[in-house]
Amino acid sequence: MKIVLVADDNAAGRELVRTVLETCGYEIAEAADGLEALRAARELRPDLIILDLNMPRMDGFGVIRELRRDPEFAAIPVLALTANTMQGDRQHALAAGFTDYMSKPIGPRQLRIEVERLLQQPV
Repeated sequence: MKIVLVADDNAAGRELVRTVLETCGYEIAEAADGLEALRAARELRPDLIILDLNMPRMDGFGVIRELRRDPEFAAIPVLALTANTMQGDRQHALAAGFTDYMSKPIGPRQLRIEVERLLQQPV
């Protein structure tokens, strides 16, 4: 079973992602802030990480920076899931090391398709 780590300071946002992905057969781990996300990633070695960009204690950019410094996380797909929708935000996230970028709100079908696509990419 594939493990997906979902890091978002919004509990309702985590619940939505968890509910959608559990129905697809994924095991879901959750983190409420960036430091929890880093700890969980290092402990669990998930197959995919979904990060909110705006979280307390460490934002998504700080998390991706730390993860990409570790060779074990170089090939793990990391999806930025955020309410940031200003022009250039997507490019900024991709340049920082995110594999892809989705803006909130997201639909369940869109999320399933993106997660499946990311998990099928060769590492």
